[in-house]
Amino acid sequence: MKIDHPLPQTIQEIEHLEIPMPDGTRLAARIWMPEGSEDLPVPAIVEFIPYRKNDKTLERDHARAPWMAAQGYAYVRVDLRGTGESEGLMTDEYTDIELQDGCDVIAWIAAQDWCDGGVGIVGISWGGFNGLQLAALRPPALKAVVTICSTDDRYADDIHYMGGTLLGDHLSWASVMFGINTLPPDPAHVGDRWRTMWEERLDGSGLWLENWMQHQRRDAFWKHGSVCENFSDIEVPVYAVSGWADGYCRAVFRLVENLKAPVKGLIGPWSHRYPHLGEPGPAIDWLTEETRWWDQWLKGQDTGIADEANLRVFLQDHAKPQTCYEERSGHWIDFASWPSAQITRTSFALSSDGGLGRAGPGEPLKLCSPLWVGQHGGKWCSYGHPGDQPGDQRREDAGSLTFETEPLEDDRHMVGDPTFSMTFQVDRSVAQVAARLMDVAPDGAATRVSYGLLNLTHRDSHEHPETLEPGQTYTVTVPMKHVAQTFRAGHRIRLGLSTSYFPIAWPAPEPVTLTVLTGECRLDLPLCSAAPVPVDAFGPARAAEPLELEVERASSASWSISEDADTGRLLIEVVDDEGAATIRRQEFFHAAKAAERYTILPDDPTSAEGEVTWTHEMRRDEWMVRTVTWTKLTADKSEYRIEARLQAFLDDTCVRDLDWDVRVPRDHN
Repeated sequence: MKIDHPLPQTIQEIEHLEIPMPDGTRLAARIWMPEGSEDLPVPAIVEFIPYRKNDKTLERDHARAPWMAAQGYAYVRVDLRGTGESEGLMTDEYTDIELQDGCDVIAWIAAQDWCDGGVGIVGISWGGFNGLQLAALRPPALKAVVTICSTDDRYADDIHYMGGTLLGDHLSWASVMFGINTLPPDPAHVGDRWRTMWEERLDGSGLWLENWMQHQRRDAFWKHGSVCENFSDIEVPVYAVSGWADGYCRAVFRLVENLKAPVKGLIGPWSHRYPHLGEPGPAIDWLTEETRWWDQWLKGQDTGIADEANLRVFLQDHAKPQTCYEERSGHWIDFASWPSAQITRTSFALSSDGGLGRAGPGEPLKLCSPLWVGQHGGKWCSYGHPGDQPGDQRREDAGSLTFETEPLEDDRHMVGDPTFSMTFQVDRSVAQVAARLMDVAPDGAATRVSYGLLNLTHRDSHEHPETLEPGQTYTVTVPMKHVAQTFRAGHRIRLGLSTSYFPIAWPAPEPVTLTVLTGECRLDLPLCSAAPVPVDAFGPARAAEPLELEVERASSASWSISEDADTGRLLIEVVDDEGAATIRRQEFFHAAKAAERYTILPDDPTSAEGEVTWTHEMRRDEWMVRTVTWTKLTADKSEYRIEARLQAFLDDTCVRDLDWDVRVPRDHN
């Protein structure tokens, strides 16, 4: 990455500032702006998230915020109520009070003498979510949005559920926030109040996983904050960004298709990262692209971005299967709009002899997958860490039904969402299916290109699931993730079906035998009618000068899979070590590390377990805080069980030791 130093304009930084809310609560902000903005006001860009402006996101913020400020913007990084140095309490995602705070923050920024009255909002993940949600509320000063790795639908397309199946990342994400919610404000900024604010968080933030597990269908809880409920609520321009390895790429297509305001979509090969930090590469000069967007809509400059194609995607070439990529080969292509007349949906028939796309026998086939199918699926949302993308699918295929084309005579280019139409019977009242789309190289290596999950009790509605009647015939459509992929001549396209996909999806309560009526099933692929034309899109990534850190332990990640040779029990262990470092300018030390553990027997769905531990440590001089959070999820045929523990230490003294042990009925899941 190119480091831009010196920056083109002198900037000033306000390390800590408190924004008053109407109810008296004060929210903490960090601001970068051009020098002299008080006399020559500039537009503002706000990022409104819970990840602590003073430490956890400072390294990332320092690489982009000064750069944006040097282009003539005030960059305002605000901690949500109850996080970082902000007062109050945070009890869940995207609450009414969070969104009202966001509107009040935007109004406060617009009224400052250094702001010209125009505000944009940017964010990745949480900040991408609430950026869309705030836009739907139409605060008057909000003029444009950049939303990265986010969604318009909190139930159907978020880290909690996929196709009505409970995701393993649901537990993982709840555990991330469980840990963050235990962290205190920095005494250097809030003074003696820090202890009272900290203890309020420890006692009042709650166990979010319990609340989320109470909502296993698409009810009002998930509709809140889902802007797909009424796309017309958003009237300001939106730039939506994601990556194929990210969990949120599907939302970009829906936003481009449905928003009436000016909209632009961008999808690279990336995981859950900003595009200038994109992994897998190529990372791009995103900061220049983002500045063009802000210049167009906040400064009124004609940058040309409003006249360009509505959707730009990275068309991936074949890659051998591996669980982490540094780079993906391919090229950028443009679509003037979406859906596109350049795409033709093409159906492939299934044959009971394993054929795909050719006429053949259509006899029923039975399947009851061993529960180790899914161990090489990676995570629902990849962070570009070793192990969190899918490995060679031949091992998964051994426990699946597979259907395969003949070697392709020509390159085929796919852009969009594959779907699988399945006619079937089952022998249980609750069941699920996983469909995997693979690129099979001439040497037999199978790379997963896309996949989809469906809880079959949700066949007609995520809001009103219905149990299955054993022996009855049903037809469903299994949606798969959008992707842009080239299948080379000589390769084969393979479809794999399984009745489980752990740990990406929590298994159904009992072993299920699925009968697939192959003669009535179809795989539908969105194929380009002609080879897409490559476009010159972006320069190499660049950013501001990096934050000065004294690194004690470098960040790292690992993913291991083992099997008990006697019982067949599968064990997946994931370590996410964020490292340990001192921020030199603040003499503030921060360390964080997670250990995740997922295990299951090959033939017993009630043996599934998920367990996550997070350890955080912060210190400055003689002050030291350490917190440990532990969460475990198990289930029998009728209930989920959540066990959790929170321990908080000041120096070596334990100030909180809290336990939870709750049960939640399974609801068609």
